[in-house]
Amino acid sequence: MAKTDDKKAGKKDSQLILRLNKDDRDTFIELCKEMDTSAAREIRGFIRKFIKKNS
Repeated sequence: MAKTDDKKAGKKDSQLILRLNKDDRDTFIELCKEMDTSAAREIRGFIRKFIKKNS
């Protein structure tokens, strides 16, 4: 039997806080809604691609 662990694969356990212009934030959120995605998903995707490209 596999050992149980409190951490699940892919569990999100950290935050990145950033400041940006309210108009940019609102526009980004609205575009994400129109594209049926979330801002968090798009930012995570950007970070993963950036890491892969620059590692």
